Amino acid sequence: MAFDDLITRINLLFMEMENQPEDAHELYENIHMELNQMRATGQPLPDDLVKLEERLHQEFAAIAKKKS
Repeated sequence: MAFDDLITRINLLFMEMENQPEDAHELYENIHMELNQMRATGQPLPDDLVKLEERLHQEFAAIAKKKS
């Protein structure tokens, strides 16, 4: 049974890794999309996610400005 538990944990780990964003921009897009869905349904927004979304947006805007 311990071997089966190990296989299950490894499979869960791989599933988690597949669902992780590959970079900060993908993370921003996922957070932005999730918050937009919450906004559309009138749900309260978690302050920490709103702040992270704003911070990532500012960072990407600064990078885009430097490239221009």
